[in-house]
Amino acid sequence: MKNIRNFCIIAHIDHGKSTLADRLLEHTKTISERDMQAQVLDDMDLEREKGITIKSHAIQINYAYNGEQYILNLIDTPGHVDFSYEVSRALAACEGALLLVDASQGIQAQTISNLYLAIDNNLEIIPVINKIDMDGAMIPEVTDQIVDLIGCKPEEILLASGKSGIGIEEILQAICERIPAPKGNVDEPLQALVFDSVFNSFRGIIVYYRILNGVIKKGDRIKFIATGAEYEAQEVGVLKLTMTPKNEVKAGDVGYVITGIKNAKEIKVGDTITVSGSNAEAIKGFEEVKPMVFAGIFPVETDAFEELRDCMEKLQLNDASLTFELETSQALGFGFRCGFLGLLHMEIIQERLEREFNQTVITTVPNVSFYAYSTRGEKILVNNPADMPDATKVDRIEEPFIKAQIITQSDYIGNIMTLCLGKRGILINQSYITPTRVELIFEMPLTEIVFDFYDKLKSQTRGYASFDYSPIGYREADIVRMDILLNGDKVDALGSLIHRSRAQDFGRKLCEKLKELLTRQQFQIAIQAAIGAKVIARENISAMRKDVTAKCYGGDISRKRKLLEKQKEGKKRMRQIGSVEVPQEAFLAVLKLD
Repeated sequence: MKNIRNFCIIAHIDHGKSTLADRLLEHTKTISERDMQAQVLDDMDLEREKGITIKSHAIQINYAYNGEQYILNLIDTPGHVDFSYEVSRALAACEGALLLVDASQGIQAQTISNLYLAIDNNLEIIPVINKIDMDGAMIPEVTDQIVDLIGCKPEEILLASGKSGIGIEEILQAICERIPAPKGNVDEPLQALVFDSVFNSFRGIIVYYRILNGVIKKGDRIKFIATGAEYEAQEVGVLKLTMTPKNEVKAGDVGYVITGIKNAKEIKVGDTITVSGSNAEAIKGFEEVKPMVFAGIFPVETDAFEELRDCMEKLQLNDASLTFELETSQALGFGFRCGFLGLLHMEIIQERLEREFNQTVITTVPNVSFYAYSTRGEKILVNNPADMPDATKVDRIEEPFIKAQIITQSDYIGNIMTLCLGKRGILINQSYITPTRVELIFEMPLTEIVFDFYDKLKSQTRGYASFDYSPIGYREADIVRMDILLNGDKVDALGSLIHRSRAQDFGRKLCEKLKELLTRQQFQIAIQAAIGAKVIARENISAMRKDVTAKCYGGDISRKRKLLEKQKEGKKRMRQIGSVEVPQEAFLAVLKLD
C-alpha cells in the first residue's frame, strides 16, 4: 500500500486539467499511441464538443520512481461551478490534489472554491502553474498569488505546460514524494466508499469505489449498507482506459465491481460497500446534494412517460447531483420536477436525454425554491409556481440568497457593479488581490442569477471575470406568482415566481414574445399576464380572416350576406370552444428573454 497514490486535478474552467492528464498518461505509457487523442478521459461527445469536462474520470497509472513501482490513481475533475458536486466526490476518494493555475490568467474564483473544498478534506496540495510557454504567461505574478493564497514557498510551485509536455516528470515525482500513501488495513473488514456508478445495458450497474479498509475479491457476497441489499461480486478490477478485471482489489485502491444489479434505486453515491455478515460501519461520505434550480421535464408524447422515468433513473446513476420527483401539469400531462445545480447542468441533462436515450423532452421555466409562510404560521416549500398558496393566505415569502464572489480586472468594476446592483445585489466587500485584479463579494437573490447572469457577466467583462457562489440562507422578499392566460385560461407551464418590481416588465416582454410565436387562429387570441386577478400586460393576436365570399362573383348581395351571417355564427361557437396550441418554442422562449 505504501506505493499507492490517489490524487485528482482541480482548477478553474479552461486551465488545462484534461490536457495535463493526457500528458501524464502519455508520459507513463498508460495509453498506447494508437489510442491517444486530445482530452482522452472525456468520453462523452458532449464534453468534446463543448470543450468542458462534465464527469470526473478515474484511471490508474503505473510509474517507476527510484527503482520502485508506484500505482497512481488519477481522477480528472470538472471546472465549471455547476459540477462542483462531482469535484467534492472525487476529493473524498483522494489524499492529494494538483492545483492547476493558468500562467496567463492567474487565480480565478473557481480555483479558490475548489482549493477550499480540498483543504476541508485534508488533502495535500501540489500547486502547478500551467501553460508557461504561452506568450502572455505572467509567471512571477502568478507565483506571488499562489504563495499569498496557500502560504507555500515559491520553490514548491511546479512549472508545467500540458500542451508541450514541459515539467511532467517533475509533477510525477512530486506526486510520489509529497502525497501521503493511503491509510488503511488489509486485514480489517471491508469498507469501500462508492463515488460513482454507470449503467451498462449488458452488465447492469457498474459501481466505482475507493477501498478504505479490507479486500474485495471476485465471488464475495457484498452488501450495500444504506440500502441493505446483498449481491455477489461477479467481477472486480481496476480502471485503466478500459476496465481491467482482477481477482482482488485491496485497501487504498480505486476499482469497480459488477454485480448484475438492474434497479437504479439500489445504488446510492456515497454509500459504503462491505462483505455480508460483517459489522463494518458506514463511512461518513459526502453531504447530500442541494439543487439550486428547478424545472419541469415532460415527454413530448404522454405515452412515453414510463420510458422517460427509466431514462431519468439511469441518468441519475451517472450524475448523482440530479434529483427528480413526479409532477403533473394541465398543459403538459405527466412529467418530473427536476432539481439541477445550475442552468448549464440543466442544458447538459436535456442534451444527454436526447443523445444517449433518444428522448425528446419539453422543459418548463426554471425557478428556485421559496418558503411561503401562511397566515396560520405554516411553512410551505414552493418549488413550482403551482404550489404557491393563494395570495390572501400568504403572510410572507422568503427567497434563497447567495454570496457571489467575482474576480476580475479593475477596468471592469463599473460594468459589474451596474449588472449586480440591477439584479438586486448588495455589495459586501471589494478587495484588490494584486494592483490590477479585484475581488468583489455581493449578496444576491438566487432567482436573479438563474437565467442569464453568467452570460451577461462574461459579455460585460470580455470573458475576464470569474464567478463562484455559495448559498447563505433565506430572506424575506416581495415575490408574486405571475400567470399567463390565453383567452382567459391559465397555462400552468408558463407561470413563474418573480419579484413584484420585475413582474410588469417581464410580463410585457413575455406577452410580446408569445404573440410572435403562437400561430393565428380564426378567432382573436388574448394573451395576458396576471398577478392574481390583476392583469398587468396584454397582447392580442387578431383573427385570421377566411374569405368565405370568394366563390360569390356577381349575383345578389343577399347571397354574400347569408354566407357572412353563417360565418358569424360559426365564429361565435368557435370562440366558445376554441383552444390555443402552444408550440415547444414558447416554453423555451421564456429562457431567452433579454
